[in-house]
Amino acid sequence: MRLERRTLARLLAAVFVLNLVVMGAGAWYSAQNAPPIPETVEGPEGETVATAESVREGKRVFQRNGLMNHGTVLGNGAYFGNDLTADALDLKTTYVRQFYAVQRYGEAYDDLAALERAAVDERAREDLRSRPDDPGEGSLAYSAAEVYAHEQVREDYVARYHEGNASLGLPAGTVGSADAARRLADFALWTAWFSHTPRPGAEHSYTNNWPPAPGAGNTAPVSALLWSVASMVLLVGGAGVGVWLYSAVSLSEPDADIDVPHPSEVDVLPSQRTAALYVPVAAGLFLVQTLLGALLAHYYVERDAFFGVFEALGVDVLEWAPFLLARTYHVDLAILWVATLWIAAGLFLPPLLTAHEPAGQARGTAALLGALVVVVVGGFAGVFLGTRGFFDPNGELWWLLGTEGLEYLEVGRVWKFGLLAGFVGWAVLLYRGLRPMLAEEERYGLGHLILLAGGSIALLFVAGLLYTPETNMVVTEFWRWWVVHMWVEGAFEFFIVAVVGLTLVGMNLLEPESAAKAVLLEALLVMGAGIIGVSHHYWWIGLPDIWVPVGSVFSTLELLPLVIVLFEAISEYRALVARGEAFPYRLPFAFIVASGVWNFVGAGVLGFFINLPLINYYEHGTYLTVAHGHAAMFGAFGMLALGIGIYVLRVTTEGWSERRLWWSFWLWNVGLAVMVGASLLPIGFLQLEAAFTAGYDAARGLAFYERPLVQTFFWLRFPGDTLLIAGTAVFSVDAVAKVRRRRPATPPEEAGPGALARPGPTEATGAAEGDSGASDGEGNR
Repeated sequence: MRLERRTLARLLAAVFVLNLVVMGAGAWYSAQNAPPIPETVEGPEGETVATAESVREGKRVFQRNGLMNHGTVLGNGAYFGNDLTADALDLKTTYVRQFYAVQRYGEAYDDLAALERAAVDERAREDLRSRPDDPGEGSLAYSAAEVYAHEQVREDYVARYHEGNASLGLPAGTVGSADAARRLADFALWTAWFSHTPRPGAEHSYTNNWPPAPGAGNTAPVSALLWSVASMVLLVGGAGVGVWLYSAVSLSEPDADIDVPHPSEVDVLPSQRTAALYVPVAAGLFLVQTLLGALLAHYYVERDAFFGVFEALGVDVLEWAPFLLARTYHVDLAILWVATLWIAAGLFLPPLLTAHEPAGQARGTAALLGALVVVVVGGFAGVFLGTRGFFDPNGELWWLLGTEGLEYLEVGRVWKFGLLAGFVGWAVLLYRGLRPMLAEEERYGLGHLILLAGGSIALLFVAGLLYTPETNMVVTEFWRWWVVHMWVEGAFEFFIVAVVGLTLVGMNLLEPESAAKAVLLEALLVMGAGIIGVSHHYWWIGLPDIWVPVGSVFSTLELLPLVIVLFEAISEYRALVARGEAFPYRLPFAFIVASGVWNFVGAGVLGFFINLPLINYYEHGTYLTVAHGHAAMFGAFGMLALGIGIYVLRVTTEGWSERRLWWSFWLWNVGLAVMVGASLLPIGFLQLEAAFTAGYDAARGLAFYERPLVQTFFWLRFPGDTLLIAGTAVFSVDAVAKVRRRRPATPPEEAGPGALARPGPTEATGAAEGDSGASDGEGNR
């Protein structure tokens, strides 16, 4: 089957518009149907228990103290501490039961007979599920039992978050005052309220009965089962379509016979020489990230120590490196080092293709690197000061310069604008470098596509600026996932296929037209499923239940492009083997292959499994998500970024040796496989069982993590972490050594022809299939 690039481009534009319409309408509809924050919560005597302002202040306490990187709310955040929603719901249920046990029988709940307990349990469920009317912004009426429970939960939160709890990894003063801790409890209890309260006109709660808590009446909704079955049917059909598309659509493969120019024969322009400096910077960020990852993993074994190292140094680890701070840096560094290498790729590849360098491009490349360092240091300093209470909690600086406290988007708003400015500056430099290519090709050519892919990363980041600390938490989560998921499943995937295509053209393995066609097809499939696929994050957080069928369908379809990516990885591996040892880019090519395989395993296999609605109902916010995240983020995006970074070093440096880099390659891949297979997945399956049999709060509680079998699996993570750290340390040393041997820059006016001007695979081999009847002159398999 022959598809023209023009047709693919039109389809991609149509899909983009469709995504915009669906998600735009979904944003409005979701905001209109978000759980209300009652103006007042009143007891049976008319006494005020909580107010809308106390709930909003609790959200501010949650954010400014970085608690989303200690525990979760509505299942989103870090898995070290409790989920605030499930924890508050479990505590509330327990205290309501205690109230009725004493009121009815004059005894403690635990001392009741079985029939008496059953009667109390039923009375507690009636209390929690009896909210047929939507309070809107008016008054919410509590029973006497709920008033009692609310006050008890407040005091529990004072003891835990203000006074501190070393076994939970919380130092004293995590929340600065007892009153602030009580406001945090009001916020947690509000999320618990709409998790157990029926949505008006529905049988299920605002969160589709999440979290699993039979004692509060929360059991899996029927929709979770129905759409899980539908997803399985779509899986079979989607996989078949993926195989058919790969075999039916004509796309050029990397040519095994063409003569690839040796890196020493390629001119290095000044901006490319500067772009090579990004690689050791990224390596340093990556090394710090892996070291923090080891610390975080060990905290699950020793919650207030690290092999006695800090004690020997006289340092209180909970005071200076609490879990919530270390994890904030860990997850942000994961994005930053990958982004740094992708920025380097965007600056390095245009001169390679066009042999053109605008005036001032090298200075702009250096200035962008300096700006990146300033924003990272400033943002991380703000997070540190913010979580330590440096900023006035009643002012605005805590979220403008300190921390916004939302997972993956923690840095203060000012630093976010700095990052956005950096993205825009990068796009400008990218455009300047690609101008000769853009002028010669059609609007759907490879240069236009890489520019669109880079621009989409900046565009989607804007969604992270559409909320403030005053915004309803459910609406905040809606926009946060726009950035996090649409980056990963949309813009990042688009950028991946575009960069790989551009790199293969730079290696002289593909013609630009053929690469553009492959990018268009894969981008069409990625954007067609990945953007709307964000809705699987909306099932259990209080958004309308229309997202359950929508998310089920499009999350399943996300597997379709990953099947093709896997086939492409196999194809590229065959091309790599066919080229033999003399091929100068074997190592970068190996990373591209590994990226495709990990993308299929992490995002495809594990992603599909955990996004079956019935599985996700119990799994949401467990270690199965951790396994999926590590395999997909590092295995797919990280491997590709590293491959591109090594390609940059291969061209820009002399005295080349790959020995240490091959060591890093295998240490990373084996380490990741050990970490995911021997530790993260087993813990995740044990958590899944606990959530199913004992309720979600039990699966996330300290007692679960301290089970001997679970502790054994935590220790089994140690070998994988060690291999990953070793691989990163070797890479960091090698990257620094290599940039010290950068080749001298060739003045732009003396540069030879770029990759676009060299004979391509079709011309060089004299192949007759250059057009093959395609109206836009594209080669086919």
